[in-house]
Amino acid sequence: MWEIYDELIAGIPEDLFVEEFMIGSAWSQVRSTENKVGLALTVKGRCQNPIYQGNIIGDRIKDVAECVKSWNFTEASIGVAAINCYYNDLVKIAAFNSRSNIEGLDENSDNDNQDAFNALASSAAGKNVAVVGRFPHLEKKLSPICCLSVLERNPEHGDYPDSACEFIIAEQDMVFITGMTLTNKTLPRLLQLVKPGTRVIMVGPSVPISPVLYRYGVTDLDGFCVTDAQKIDMFVRRGDKTGIFKCGKKITVSKVV
Repeated sequence: MWEIYDELIAGIPEDLFVEEFMIGSAWSQVRSTENKVGLALTVKGRCQNPIYQGNIIGDRIKDVAECVKSWNFTEASIGVAAINCYYNDLVKIAAFNSRSNIEGLDENSDNDNQDAFNALASSAAGKNVAVVGRFPHLEKKLSPICCLSVLERNPEHGDYPDSACEFIIAEQDMVFITGMTLTNKTLPRLLQLVKPGTRVIMVGPSVPISPVLYRYGVTDLDGFCVTDAQKIDMFVRRGDKTGIFKCGKKITVSKVV
């Protein structure tokens, strides 16, 4: 079950180091000595002791990325941010442009209206669609055009509990999955449950924009690249959930078959 994690970590070079890290109430971030920033949603959960014994600051990003395997989810959030510090970089994404479709939204774009759900609405029309994770305005965006099932760890009215994935995912034509599933370790099982030919879209700033995920059944990556390493600090410190989008680009990368 660790194969996805091991492969993502293995792709990080040995000579990249952590300059700074931060655990905010909404987001966690890791900044490299090259001034690259990776983000991840801060997942609350300290039921287990941290596994990392280093200082983090000054340590190799590759080593800090191992925190993603922690069952202390707050620590695991730092691990995901470290992974994204390497992969979620516009230059690296452009390197596999020949095999992918890339669309970027800058800090002045209307990010809410140009997210993955709106972008793929036409593909979802008339299909069975599951969304793992609660995203804003889902019913408004998707319910009128498809048979929508929302799975959520803390379900609201009309949602399914996330444990329903064992029964629902295999029946879907499209599955949107929050990047937070990488942090809480549910992603490998979710990918096992999808039927062949299902379009699987990972969504959110926690998503590593890496072709590694294609090999495990993901077809589309909708993530985020920080382009203003200084400005992002303010929003992470404030616990601002949406302000971070003023500091970078939303990136959609689709596997080309």
